Order: sequence, then structure tokens, then C-alpha cells
Amino acid sequence: MATKLFSYSEPELIASLQRNERQAFEYLYDHYSGCLYSIICKIIRDENKAEDAMQETFLKIWKNIRSYNSEKGSLFTWMLNIARNTAIDMLRVDNRRGNQLDGLDSTYVQIATYQPQPYTFDLRDLVGQLRPERKLLLDMVYFQGYTHEEVSQELCLPLGTIKSRIRTAIQDLRGYFVVQY
Repeated sequence: MATKLFSYSEPELIASLQRNERQAFEYLYDHYSGCLYSIICKIIRDENKAEDAMQETFLKIWKNIRSYNSEKGSLFTWMLNIARNTAIDMLRVDNRRGNQLDGLDSTYVQIATYQPQPYTFDLRDLVGQLRPERKLLLDMVYFQGYTHEEVSQELCLPLGTIKSRIRTAIQDLRGYFVVQY
């Protein structure tokens, strides 16, 4: 396929996608579909439904690429959120229709129905290995539900400092997760 001959930097790819260039969409699919499909399959255990979710994910990416903001995160993170949300939404629709969630890992059933998660204990252990100031910030924001502004007021630190430290802490956590293609 011709898309294998081309390579894009992320800004070039985004600009090409926003211009609706077919070659850029083919490149995007060729380079990201495997990872996104893997995430969808972890949520939806039915292969046919996972394929439908994958198709819906790329339709949403195509229709909403102009709303992508690089200041809020990477293109991959944005697409990952679309894939995850699409898969969870499909589970909710099936659940509302009375369909059984056959073959679905109980963890993902809990995610889809917003029940407390037992797996957060593992995440808390990982957060516990971070430097104390980073651990405190992630605990306040992600486990206790504080907003960035509330943390800033509580700790008497500038909002920008809070956001920077949280971003650094999340980058530290990424080191624990290795994505293999």
C-alpha cells in the first residue's frame, strides 16, 4: 500500500487529517488501528461487536478531527479516549436493551456501569512508588476527586505548578506501562 512509503510527524499528520487527505487517514489507520483494536477488545469480548466499535471509532475520529487540540494531549491519547468511550457506550446500549454481557471480564462490566473498581488498588500501589509530592497530587485529583483549582487552593501553590506536577507524575507512571505493537 502507498501509505507505507510515507511518514508523518504528528503535527504534519494532524494538518493532513484536518485537510481530509485520504492518504493521511490510511496512514492513521495503518499505524494506529492495531493498538486501538486491542484496547476495544479488552473492553468488548465479542469480536463482531469489537469490529463494529472499531469502525465507529474511526468514523468519530474522521468526523471530529477538527476538534482535536494538541494542547490537551497527543493525537494517540485523543484517539484512545474515543475508542475506549465508544466501546463502553456500546456495552451500555446492549445493557439497556437487556442483552447479556456474555464473555465480558467482570472488571469491564464494572467500568461500564460505574461501580467502584477493585483494580484501583494496583494503581494506588504504583502511585505510591512516586515521589511524595507527585503521589499527593495524584491522590488528591484522581482518588479523592479534587479539581486542579481546589488542589491549588488547598496546597497554596499556583495552578500552573499543580498542572505541571500532575503531568510529570503521569509521565512517571507511563514508565510502568509498555505498549507493544
